[in-house]
Amino acid sequence: MFFILPKPALRVYKNFKNIVLYDKKNVHNLSKNGKSVQKYYNNIIYLYKNIKVKEKFTNLKIIFFLLLLVDLTIGNSEKIFLDKKKINLSMNDNTIVKNENVKNYDIKNNSNLLFIDITPLNVINDKFYEIIKEMDHHVSRPVKDALILLLATVFVVPLMRKFNTSPILGFLAAGLFLGPNGFGLVHRIGASKTLAEFGVVFFLFEMGLELSLSRLKSLGMDVFGLGYLQWLITGFILAFISLCNNASIEISLVIGFGLALSSSAFVLQLLSERGEVGTRFGRASFGILLFQDLAVVPLLVVVPLLATGGGDFTSLMNALILAAGKAAVALGIIFLGGRTCLEPVFRFGASAKSPEAFVATILVTVLAMSTLTESLGLSDTLGAFLAGVLLAETKYRHQIEADIAPFRGLLLGLFFITVGFGIDISLISGNFLTVITMLITLLVIKASIITTLGFFFGINFASAQRTGLILAQGGEFAFVTFGLAQKSNLMSPQLSQLLFLIVALSMVMTPFLATTGFKIASSIESKRGLMGARKEDIANAKDYVVVAGFGRVGQSVCDLLNARLIRYMAFDMNPARVIEARNKGLPVFFGDACRPEVLKAAGIKNPKAVVVTLDDKDGASKAVNALRREYPSIQIFVRAKDAKHQKMLQLGGATAIVPELLESSLLLGGAVLLSYGTPIEEVNSLIEEARKKTLIDAGLDVTGLTNFSSHNKNDDKKSDNDCNEN
Repeated sequence: MFFILPKPALRVYKNFKNIVLYDKKNVHNLSKNGKSVQKYYNNIIYLYKNIKVKEKFTNLKIIFFLLLLVDLTIGNSEKIFLDKKKINLSMNDNTIVKNENVKNYDIKNNSNLLFIDITPLNVINDKFYEIIKEMDHHVSRPVKDALILLLATVFVVPLMRKFNTSPILGFLAAGLFLGPNGFGLVHRIGASKTLAEFGVVFFLFEMGLELSLSRLKSLGMDVFGLGYLQWLITGFILAFISLCNNASIEISLVIGFGLALSSSAFVLQLLSERGEVGTRFGRASFGILLFQDLAVVPLLVVVPLLATGGGDFTSLMNALILAAGKAAVALGIIFLGGRTCLEPVFRFGASAKSPEAFVATILVTVLAMSTLTESLGLSDTLGAFLAGVLLAETKYRHQIEADIAPFRGLLLGLFFITVGFGIDISLISGNFLTVITMLITLLVIKASIITTLGFFFGINFASAQRTGLILAQGGEFAFVTFGLAQKSNLMSPQLSQLLFLIVALSMVMTPFLATTGFKIASSIESKRGLMGARKEDIANAKDYVVVAGFGRVGQSVCDLLNARLIRYMAFDMNPARVIEARNKGLPVFFGDACRPEVLKAAGIKNPKAVVVTLDDKDGASKAVNALRREYPSIQIFVRAKDAKHQKMLQLGGATAIVPELLESSLLLGGAVLLSYGTPIEEVNSLIEEARKKTLIDAGLDVTGLTNFSSHNKNDDKKSDNDCNEN
């Protein structure tokens, strides 16, 4: 029952001591027995006399007591006067009531007498209750569940941001409290989980958009070297441990290789939040997760065979060969058909000049690609990821990313909530030692194996241990694997539920493990020399971009390079800034990158390009001159303070120069024009004309800059023509 209690009624309890909180259930039972009004209240008095009077009550208990009195009110009396010896229903404000000390008190002036004005409450409460009941009758259960989940999403993210904590923990807690193991406010768990799975699909699609095929190739060793060995070694070790605990060979293999998988949703979300996807440990983590997505295929093929007893070597090999054939066909269809069809499909969707049509094209593409790969035995997330990779090469990438972000964020949050649904506190309390032992074993073994392998693959210990800790949890595909094993009667429901709990708890630990890894890396880096280049930092150094200066401009450049997984090494002369960056796992070193001997000492003999972000005019000019003398063929990108400075840099041999004051003023003016309704094409044209005029007036060669700007402008124009309405 809902109650509305006006503030005047709440003020009167402050000095009232002789009250007790009645048993509401018992009182209601009395009312259902058909007692008369007077008898009803006499029974209340009887309860009052037989319950020990408490001298002090918390505000909350007293408020509950007031609500109880309102709920028990019968008749149309305007006021209730409550005393230990009697309850007097009266219309008269001047009624004299005798209290336990047999003294007369004027009701108006007696601060020790409880007074509640209930005239408006009977009508309001009854009406409010009827409205709520009627609304509850008309609203369907799925709508209620959706509303509850949306409200949880609305409150979780701001709350977690306020406490500077990952929203993932908030979503997990929301799932725990809202789900069947908490307050049970969400009933259709299966439907919620089905919808939540799309969150992971869209998230992997967005990650694919951040990569191109060339960048994906650079992850080859991390995917098929580090990722393969991690899954194989971890799977066999965990399977051996299960076998030693009296599990059958079949069940041990399923448990071992199922728990060897990690959570793409958790890890990639944490890496994205911290901007560490492009770091060495971020690339290693991403490569391992990508291989695990591929490893799901043979795992799901083998599980039913193990359940039916067809797990002999010949049957397994035939099944794996068939799965590999399906995977090859699927990948061939995606790469050949995708590269041929996706561009025309999006061109057609964009030609409608409708945001709805363009978003629908995105959704159809993602779901179609994920369904295709799933139907061929691959994971749906792999199909979505590859679709993103193919679209990363098109001019629609930025518009797609902007349109898909709200869906991805909402559905991914829902996925984390559904993981919280699977945390059964009662199962923990009943098997506490077993759960804790299995959880610690999983985390320690996976973290140790990945850290060791990472070290052997040339990753320094600071980054290797971060990779191990952030990938130590179980993955979302473990739920699929163990669920299939249970469905195939290979695994008992009790064991699968226990494994579900272990995986869910390990996911909960992920943010804490990531933070622990960061702190360990910070401690290691603080003891390392600021100039000491690491093995993985100087591997393939010829492909690196060197960033001279890691201030605001340098950091922005590095963020863009990180987003595209372009390898770089940054140098700065500020020790505090270098330490802070290295604590985050970024390849930033102390030194002057404008001195070729410093670059050679860091293992960089022939960089691919150098970006000079120095704020000092003379320093930037000297840097360009020195770099051009030492590296005649490299590209040198530099910022210029003004047109005069730009001319000096041009004479020094800079490849591309960005005059910061000119560009800032042009962008500012363009923003003003846009606010007055000037079309974007006209604004771009005016900015280009102003840029050319300013540079020509300064006597500068604008050919390179003009070509660069025109290229961007043409791309933007094509994209605008196709997507402007989206």
